[in-house]
Amino acid sequence: MSDTAAGLFQVGLLVLLLAAAYRPLGGYMAHVFSTEKDSRVERGTYKLLGVDAKADQTWATYARSLLAFSAVSLIFLYLLQRVQGHLPFSNGLPGVEQGLSFNTAASFVANTNWQSYSPEVTMGHLVQFAGLAVQNFVSAAVGISVAVAVMRGFARSKTDRLGNFWVDLTRTLIRILLPIAVLGGLVLVAMGVAQNLSSGHEVTSVVGQAQTIPGGPVASQEVIKELGTNGGGFYNANSAHPFENPNGLSNLFEIFLLLLIPVCITRTFGLMVKDKRQGYAILGVMGTLWAAFTFAATIFEARGAGTATQAAGAAMEGKETRFGEWASALFATSTTGTSTGAVNSAHDSFTPLGGGTALFHMMLGEVSPGGTGTGLYGMLVLAVLAVFVAGLMVGRTPEYLRKKISAREMKLVSLYILATPSLVLVGTAIAMGLESARASIFNTDSPHGFSEVLYAFTSAGNNNGSAFGGISANTPFYNTALGLVMLLGRFVPIVIVLALAGSFARQQPVPVNEGTLPTHKALFVTMLVGVVLIVTGLTYFPALTLGPLAEGL
Repeated sequence: MSDTAAGLFQVGLLVLLLAAAYRPLGGYMAHVFSTEKDSRVERGTYKLLGVDAKADQTWATYARSLLAFSAVSLIFLYLLQRVQGHLPFSNGLPGVEQGLSFNTAASFVANTNWQSYSPEVTMGHLVQFAGLAVQNFVSAAVGISVAVAVMRGFARSKTDRLGNFWVDLTRTLIRILLPIAVLGGLVLVAMGVAQNLSSGHEVTSVVGQAQTIPGGPVASQEVIKELGTNGGGFYNANSAHPFENPNGLSNLFEIFLLLLIPVCITRTFGLMVKDKRQGYAILGVMGTLWAAFTFAATIFEARGAGTATQAAGAAMEGKETRFGEWASALFATSTTGTSTGAVNSAHDSFTPLGGGTALFHMMLGEVSPGGTGTGLYGMLVLAVLAVFVAGLMVGRTPEYLRKKISAREMKLVSLYILATPSLVLVGTAIAMGLESARASIFNTDSPHGFSEVLYAFTSAGNNNGSAFGGISANTPFYNTALGLVMLLGRFVPIVIVLALAGSFARQQPVPVNEGTLPTHKALFVTMLVGVVLIVTGLTYFPALTLGPLAEGL
């Protein structure tokens, strides 16, 4: 079988697997967040937390609960790293330096999982499974909870209540993430992913030198790293490491995991707003963008760039031979479109336009199909903008899902759209303006150096976590700057979108008439794709011309 045929086969199989899971998982999640019944474990959790499960919250109370929970998580994870040397299963590793501890805590709490360190020689097993893996679960659950609250904002009327954060968080963890993670973890172990508590084995290499092969609870972290669109690896090589991703089958399964919830939650949305066509429309936009970027990345990597790579037949630098350029491009597109950030190849070694494709994909705002929950509510904000633009064209008051879009809603949409680009571009400008920050760039004599900095802040601001390798980010400036960008890039949009959901929930639905824009048809899907690309292009194009476009040309 040729590389092209094999690549097309794995893309087709991936789509079939997602299609098979779409209805059952999407419907199940809708039931989880709609039912009034609590399990015994959930009731015990509410009692332990002192939560009244029947008390719905306003958007402001929901946001305060979420921020308080995340703040406690941040402090706990920071302290756990600092005292690592005194804990069991530390593998003899000392406590983590304070700047790196802050950056890592911010990263995992914000569902970014940016890692400016080598995990196997920095974090002991206890910090990995009691700190980092726990945040992989709860940060993903926070994103899904916000998406559910936004769905209720569209579905409810004449109320200021969006649900209960603690109930949504608990149900997401117990009923969705944990069961799938247990099953997925067993599948990964069966495929050859490591799972043990070994501190490492001493072996003799083929050249006769002693080498330590580190072990650990890899599969249990790998599964939630992908399922929760987190991305932080147990090893520095991430999903390119054979202990995390041993073969082509495990590679395809991991891509399936990271796309699973972002894809299926669109059906949950359609069911909760009582119009399944709306979910299909949002999925159509996400799928169109994902397919376009997958095609572009594959072409750029398969064709290569320059005489040497074209003579070799493909750009294989930085890629695992067991995956090749097709599986590497597919993984790269899926991970940068879902805020996962996991990598099975070195994005820094992609061709200039191939790496630029991954960078631009993140700049869309992680909406194709986006992270667990974050992709859906990000796309819904852009849908509101698209409806508003359409309303201006025909001179009508815009409506989306029978809710009017007034000046208040558009102010919130504008703030949401401006928040992340402001963090990314201002952060990049500051880094390029400081001599101490520029000293971290290895490629100082080409546009690629600027691309590395732009990629770092884009990854942090969009809560992705992947990186170009040619930059030393474990420095006081980058640990602090990227940590702040990750926190602001996560929680500022969350507060804004919850306020938007609260505004919609208070409205009285307007009746559908002949002037209502159908938001479930191909015309709206096409318009929304255009809005996503144009808004992003106008925002980031000048920066892209200084980096990957200049390098590629």
